[in-house]
Amino acid sequence: MAPVNIAAQSIKDMTAARAALSFNVETVRDYLFAGRTSWKTHKKIEDILKSDPAFDRSQRNFIGRVDAYKRALAITKRLLELRRVHGWSKQETDQAAFILSEVLPVALHDAAFEPVFLGQASSAMMSEYWDLVSNKGIQGCYLQTELGHGSNVACLETTATYIPETHEFEIHSPTLTSTKWWIGGLGKTATHGIVQANLILPGGENVGPHLFLVQLRSLEDHTTLPGISIGDIGPKACGGLAALDNGYARFHHVRIPRTNMFSKFAEVMEDGRYIQPQNPKHSFGGMMYIRASMVTFGGWTIARAITIAIRYTTVRRQGECDEHGLERQVIQYPSTYYRLLPILSRAYVFIALGRQTMKEFTTVTERSERGDFTKLSEIHAILCGLKALVTNTVVRDLETARRALGGHGYSAFAGIGRLYADYLPTVTYEGDNFVLNGQVVRAAVKSYQAFISTPASPLDAYSSYIRLLKGNNPKPVMETAIWQNSDSIVHLLEWRAALVLNEFVQTLDNLDANANQRLSKAVTDAFVAVRIGEMITGLDVLPRRESNIIRALYHLYLLTTTEDALVDLFSTGLLQQSRDRELRLAIKHHCLQLLPDAIGLTDAFSFSDWALDSALGVSDGRVYEEIWRRAQLEPLNQLGNTPGYYESLRPMLQEGQKLAKKVSSRL
Repeated sequence: MAPVNIAAQSIKDMTAARAALSFNVETVRDYLFAGRTSWKTHKKIEDILKSDPAFDRSQRNFIGRVDAYKRALAITKRLLELRRVHGWSKQETDQAAFILSEVLPVALHDAAFEPVFLGQASSAMMSEYWDLVSNKGIQGCYLQTELGHGSNVACLETTATYIPETHEFEIHSPTLTSTKWWIGGLGKTATHGIVQANLILPGGENVGPHLFLVQLRSLEDHTTLPGISIGDIGPKACGGLAALDNGYARFHHVRIPRTNMFSKFAEVMEDGRYIQPQNPKHSFGGMMYIRASMVTFGGWTIARAITIAIRYTTVRRQGECDEHGLERQVIQYPSTYYRLLPILSRAYVFIALGRQTMKEFTTVTERSERGDFTKLSEIHAILCGLKALVTNTVVRDLETARRALGGHGYSAFAGIGRLYADYLPTVTYEGDNFVLNGQVVRAAVKSYQAFISTPASPLDAYSSYIRLLKGNNPKPVMETAIWQNSDSIVHLLEWRAALVLNEFVQTLDNLDANANQRLSKAVTDAFVAVRIGEMITGLDVLPRRESNIIRALYHLYLLTTTEDALVDLFSTGLLQQSRDRELRLAIKHHCLQLLPDAIGLTDAFSFSDWALDSALGVSDGRVYEEIWRRAQLEPLNQLGNTPGYYESLRPMLQEGQKLAKKVSSRL
């Protein structure tokens, strides 16, 4: 039997996978992009970007922090030039940044600085600054986290003391631990910052954290202004976010005008009188915006990783040989598809769920601006739960996808390592996930207590599962057929949330150490499950084949969520012994149903080879040629001699050889 040409076989395997698809990739692609028009815009922008040398990626794995930062600034400059040349809207500019998937120092300007201006600046402040902000004539950052406090905003130490005689605020860092820390874009880039500080009134009363605009650097030569100490906090774990200048800042009695307070909802008058906001959650508007955007971002992040993993495991052959001498495709092993296909399902769910969440957040924000705060607490709880769920899941899925690549997954050329390192801090920034779990629990207990005291009171979307505790609602009948019915699984996950909450409330005096995490996960899983049920209903607008394939993905999400919840389901009595085996067999069945279409479902994400930037994720299957080509770019391979040979390596070798001769001479 002639030896197999592995490189050539990889191309054949990728071609065969696409030839076997049962659905139209373009239709599913348009669904993911919320319409063909959106995809065409995406494609048009990408064509502009990938033809521009400013966005070349061939050397980015080989450069250090300083060069990575300079490269990121050059990319940002070129991106703004293209926005003006092509007349891109803000949405189109954001799409360009999304396509680039580069870590940029101005990211927090777009994600936090601008939204806070739009949501909380007074009309006077908008008139003075908005043109500068929107055109990046000033670069902004958001200074909340301190060296000593992060998620516990109420305990921040930075102060803003009002001076009625001069109509100014004095921004001050009274302790070492009050130093602002981890602030994206602050280290070297930002000219202005939105500072979260405790507002101190003339009588000495502290009325809690408020937001203030502080100029940090000169607009003439970018030097730091008097009274402010600024720097970069240093390299991050795993080399992540290398191009982002996370910084620190200390303020020494820095004066700013009274009008630099963000006073759309709360204000200090000239004489020192304080006008308090109707709802204190207004000050968290910027943070809530970021949390809302993190759902879709998480979906597209694992979409990148799972595209790489499924493409590579489709062409990678290892182990058992068939009658033709071909080893088995790695993706055909149960241990592989059981890990990867649920990740694919989560990418689809988070993309669609994130788009829906952002719409709801926008609606609630608009209502709040009109004085209607009825939905603000609900959206706050929803975003806390989703942020924790999505970021925890994505971090886990990125590592699972990387390990599915085998040894090559540790190569920077694979592409997933960079995704993991850059995404990893999401579980702690914008609210540590364990702290956010507490926010979800407080909201759940409050809704429970309101429901018990006034059963007729309406339940919001995030607490609708509590209705099951009223009267004699029958629990799900656990038959094998339940695992084939999405509505039944949604109902089961709602019951889980209701019973876990009921147990939590009944044992408040003696909770176990993990109670908050279990309840928060149960509540958020139920919320997402209900939304998936609605998304499944909405699939009827698609052609049958495409509707069925996405429905199968959504159903797989529900099944694997239920598998993760088995401990709760057993402990609450919702599931009996042996039913877990039926569940796992249902997961296997759905994986095998989706497996022949896995390549097409990743193609629908529409990542070009340029955008994906992965040797193992190339669309034509030529993974071995590509990883070889990239290895030749390694700077060490461009050197004729071994660096350090004469100073270190040669003396070691010579000394070892001398010692070996002495030993030999004694024998």
